[in-house]
Amino acid sequence: MKNSRVVNALDAADRSFEQSPVQIEEGLDVEDAELVQLRRACRLLAAASRLLKEGYYTVVIESSFVAIERTIQFRRIHDGAMSASEVISSHRRLYQRGSEVGLYNEEFGERLAELWNQNRTKTYYRLGIATKAQAMAMQKLARELHQHLVDMSQVSHECLC
Repeated sequence: MKNSRVVNALDAADRSFEQSPVQIEEGLDVEDAELVQLRRACRLLAAASRLLKEGYYTVVIESSFVAIERTIQFRRIHDGAMSASEVISSHRRLYQRGSEVGLYNEEFGERLAELWNQNRTKTYYRLGIATKAQAMAMQKLARELHQHLVDMSQVSHECLC
């Protein structure tokens, strides 16, 4: 890269992740991996709510999908069906794994995977333009699934929503 400002920004970003944490996001300063995932989902839902009011529909859709995924990971770790260090890079596989451990049935998991596959990709890569109705529906789905999976846990009091 010939642009020194961009190179300097990359260097600064690299260094920022190498430094010891000083100001940690409030609410995420927990040791348990399951609670980190739970509270990340809470933050994503809160951010989506604020951004919906501003008309940022694409970001709301993206945040809603990620909140769903963090919530599924929370429950899988909480239930002992996933180790804290396990990484599932396939969205479809994450949704399938949720149904395999009984968080929801196989049909629901497949519908989540197809929703992600058919619609998230379109709005994210601008193959389709996000609408307010889509953003509202995704936010509601994320909130409802989050609440349902959290209510079924023994740590619902740890939720920041």
